[in-house]
Amino acid sequence: MSRLTDLLRAAKQLDPQLGEDLEAEIQPLQKRLPFGLNFERHAPEAVELAGHKVRRGSKVRILPPRGSTAQGDQRLWRVESIAGKSAVVALLDGSEDESVNVAVDDLILVAEFRDRIYPGLRPDGSVERGGDKPFHTVINGENFHVLEQLTFTHEQSVDAIYIDPPYNSGARDWKYNNDYVEGDDLYRHSKWLAFMERRLKLAKRLLNPEDAVLIVTIDEKEYLRLGLLLEQTFPEARVQMVSVGINPAPPSRNGLFGRADEFYYFVLLGEAGVQTAALGPDWITAKGRTHKGQIRWDLLRKSGASPTRAGHPDTFYPFFINADGSGFHSVGDAIGVGAQRHDTIVPNGTIAVWPIRQDGTEGRWRLQPSTARRVLEQGGLRIGSVKGERTPIYYLSEGEREKIKNGQYEVTGHLADGSVVTSTMETSERWLIPGTQWRIGSHDSTQYGSRLLAKFMPDRKFPFPKSLYAVEDALRFFMGDKPDATILDFFAGSGTTAHAVMRLNRQDGGRRQCISVTNNEVSAEEQIDLRKKGLRPGDADWERWGICDYITKTRIQAAITGMTPGGEPIKGDYKFTDEFSMAEGFEENVAFYTLTYESPWRVSTDRAFAAIAPMLWLRAGAVGRRIDAISDGWEIADSYGIINDLDRSSDFIAALEAADDVRVAYIVTDDEGRYQQVANEIPGVETVRLYEDYLRNCESVGDF
Repeated sequence: MSRLTDLLRAAKQLDPQLGEDLEAEIQPLQKRLPFGLNFERHAPEAVELAGHKVRRGSKVRILPPRGSTAQGDQRLWRVESIAGKSAVVALLDGSEDESVNVAVDDLILVAEFRDRIYPGLRPDGSVERGGDKPFHTVINGENFHVLEQLTFTHEQSVDAIYIDPPYNSGARDWKYNNDYVEGDDLYRHSKWLAFMERRLKLAKRLLNPEDAVLIVTIDEKEYLRLGLLLEQTFPEARVQMVSVGINPAPPSRNGLFGRADEFYYFVLLGEAGVQTAALGPDWITAKGRTHKGQIRWDLLRKSGASPTRAGHPDTFYPFFINADGSGFHSVGDAIGVGAQRHDTIVPNGTIAVWPIRQDGTEGRWRLQPSTARRVLEQGGLRIGSVKGERTPIYYLSEGEREKIKNGQYEVTGHLADGSVVTSTMETSERWLIPGTQWRIGSHDSTQYGSRLLAKFMPDRKFPFPKSLYAVEDALRFFMGDKPDATILDFFAGSGTTAHAVMRLNRQDGGRRQCISVTNNEVSAEEQIDLRKKGLRPGDADWERWGICDYITKTRIQAAITGMTPGGEPIKGDYKFTDEFSMAEGFEENVAFYTLTYESPWRVSTDRAFAAIAPMLWLRAGAVGRRIDAISDGWEIADSYGIINDLDRSSDFIAALEAADDVRVAYIVTDDEGRYQQVANEIPGVETVRLYEDYLRNCESVGDF
């Protein structure tokens, strides 16, 4: 409706009566809201691309004069011509027949999200301490465009996405179309939803639909809308929300409760599910045997929802036990609808035990007879104190039996009734799945977010970083059995997610890799001071203060090397789960990149190979050497090969066959027939045609 409001305003200026008549007709329609989440799909966002070259035909904005803090002209212009340091630009929308002369230095390239882009990557250095382990990557760029780029390198191959998007607090914490969204903006919520929906749709293309998780953190300002948006975007998924305590001493708020927690949405795709994890005493409630380190025996009689015999005839049957309770005789069959339990024939020397509830009514068992017999054979059923037909029967749930199978508990013997006796856990950790209320000391965002970050970068601050251990725990429940997982964070902020992934790798020897995406935005307060000094986005002395360069890259580099930006060993120790000196760093690799915008003509004619090369390396797993140039017709690195002279295909194919661990072969040709001929001779390796597959992907991403 925001676009319609603008059109009504224009109509009133041309014909006031017509404008009022239209408004009168539209107002009733605005009140007819269908069920579900409703919001404005605002005109696609536009992003200013500081530092990118302006050419003839470019879409641009005119910057305010240096030294000015004014917002400047927000209209879009098209560059008609460039002569030396001057350019002629014309208004893009054609509403006015206007063109002006302007200095090229006063123009900034603009991309609207409806525009097709042809992304590349410019290497910005690396840190290598991990030997042959895959590289983590940090990409400096507009995250929507980076997500488009990742559809070429990682479509349906990401195992987890963890994002901490802007909370839409109204405190100038995010931009829409280069404007900060203020708290009094009438379209604040719909702009945020449009902003999020576009990115979530691309994120969905990246997640493995068979087994992946999306984790989104949020607070009370948008959690209701976000929940509906996630349900609508991922209708096939299971969505669960967890409340996470982040501040044990919440500040008071005028007329409101102090906020002590925030919310984590877990969106589970395919076979994804929460896994048991080794958790410390903070996670363990004092109730139940699990707290004591013993395996948990639960009452087999069903309680909670649908606990009665009615409607569940297949789980109403007898257990026949020895009259003295010394053991099981057998498991009976379900007696069926309408049958009386007292009519059941009981074997000599036994008594029949039924699922009789405390109030004397007929209940039901949790297991069907066939399953109960199997569990009995495994020693997973136990007889309680003999009370006739109401004798309690206990059982080990599937999760507890799995703990025996994987060695968390050792079977040390059997009781007379055949039930297993197991070892106990003597350590402070327990293997379990927690509930939806996380009140864990290690999740304190002040102590283990802000203060921890200060150890790595003593002279730099970042607002509201997540607790390192909260992110680590959230990922642990899904990535514990995926040592080679790919994790993406496209609101990377200070780099906590990458840091948490490195912690997980150290704990189990994993080779997980994290892709961190953030722009190089400078905070609103810093922008004012920099503009007063005559600086603009794109200037080196402006960009050095951007979040990617100043915070994200610096934090990740410090975490790996164990050294602060000033070259001093980081003081302090990691805590919880894995305790060691922060100065040790991590045996990990990371590569830094900046997103570039390429010409499709240059790409198709093999003139942009330097920008495309990092994407080929990423698609092949981001491991080992990157091929940055081809000098003799073809080249093979650790995980992939490239050939651009098909006359040398025999040598290339022979080299591929001799190589180990090659995943992808890139074949550069504009001849479909020759591509197929070479591809058919490379069995067992993914083949990609360049640059056709890349260009087709760019053109199919679509308008979000």
